[in-house]
Amino acid sequence: MTTRDPARQRILRHRHKRERQALIFGGLIAGLAVAAFIASAIFTGTINPPFARGFSSDAPKVATDAPVPCPPKGAKPLAYKDVQVNVLNATKTAGLAGATATNLTARGFTVLGTGNYPSTVPDSVRIMFGANGLVAAYTVSAQFDKPSLVLDARTDATVDIAVGDLFTSLLAPDKVTVTPGSPLAAYAGCVPIASITPAPAPSADTNSGADGATAPATGAAS
Repeated sequence: MTTRDPARQRILRHRHKRERQALIFGGLIAGLAVAAFIASAIFTGTINPPFARGFSSDAPKVATDAPVPCPPKGAKPLAYKDVQVNVLNATKTAGLAGATATNLTARGFTVLGTGNYPSTVPDSVRIMFGANGLVAAYTVSAQFDKPSLVLDARTDATVDIAVGDLFTSLLAPDKVTVTPGSPLAAYAGCVPIASITPAPAPSADTNSGADGATAPATGAAS
């Protein structure tokens, strides 16, 4: 009959225990290393995440290379009724300004009128305003996807909205980023308003009342 050596059995048990621990800890370290690599790749954009990035707090984007003024520090959005806008059609699609004006009115904005914009708008929508209309422009621009914002020399607080060929509709209400009572989010890359040379103030010739129904002059969109 073979008698087992208790001391040897203890040594073998301790050895097996150390081997299991080394295997477990090695696996954990390898897993953490892989997770860190994937997280770094997602953060830098090397790979796309397998989930929606709805939690991102990135600043809103604009579709223009022109300098965009930052909102005043701590400024909050205006009540929609206090934002006065003109909606202009920069396309040949009849009725586009009127339909957009109707939708903005339904959301509570004050639409002063519609008309044709005298030149093309290559992006979705161009929002034009003076220094006194900066907060109003930020408030209404949140209704659109990647608008272009243009500071001009007008002295009042009105905002002109020119809808272009890429425009389809306002953002769904649950996609609008302004929240009453919360400070306005600055557009990415914005600069102090004092550092921008404003474009000329708008002329009165916007073919007021027209809405893409007449053919534009050569080089201009109706």
